[in-house]
Amino acid sequence: MRLRLFKLVLSCALLMPIFAHASFMPAHLIDGFANVISWVVLIVLPIAFIALFWFVHIWPDTVAKRRQHPQRDAIHALCVLSLFFGGLLWPFAYLWAYTRPTMYKLAYGTDRYTPVDENQVSTPSDQGKP
Repeated sequence: MRLRLFKLVLSCALLMPIFAHASFMPAHLIDGFANVISWVVLIVLPIAFIALFWFVHIWPDTVAKRRQHPQRDAIHALCVLSLFFGGLLWPFAYLWAYTRPTMYKLAYGTDRYTPVDENQVSTPSDQGKP
């Protein structure tokens, strides 16, 4: 008896028309909201994605500079190459920035960054100048 009553009430409820609302906003605000969303999607999101992509790809270079990594020029070059290869090289630059090269101090005498200009050997013509 209860099951039959439940089926009758359920079928009546399903056959009754209900008011459907397609939006959570009043009708006069829908067009304005759609315009705002379309401008955000067309202008703001691509700029934000490009900026995020760029920031992620220069992060290893920033880490290498902060930690005075001895090979930070090479890490910087790998970051730039990673931008052109669509991010495939970025994980290698990231790992390289957070590691210290083994035996580097033994070979070069330091494990700190020294700019390339300071490493240049003077020529015989430069030795006579003060």
